[in-house]
Amino acid sequence: MNANPDELLFHESFYFSLLPLHIGVRQYWRDFEALEKWTRTFPHEKWTKSFLHDPKGTGFWHETYCLQGGMEGIYGMREPVGLLQFAQAKPAVGGMLTARGRLKQF
Repeated sequence: MNANPDELLFHESFYFSLLPLHIGVRQYWRDFEALEKWTRTFPHEKWTKSFLHDPKGTGFWHETYCLQGGMEGIYGMREPVGLLQFAQAKPAVGGMLTARGRLKQF
């Protein structure tokens, strides 16, 4: 596994707050396909499956914004964050289970 794939153009970590601890990661990828491929490699895919099985009290949120238009997100937080502050939530079922599926809904 390449920790810094060529398709990852920029990565940064930052703090939203210290108490409660709320950290974030911002990444810019060459294209959606590169991001999607990376998420399905070890250890990322293993971490995701483990997290979905038992988050151990950790919240998670992810948003994708496309230059060609469209955005999507998925949230596992106690309080609304990001797009969920103002956008209508829909259950992540069927085609809505993946970022690619959620982007096709636009």
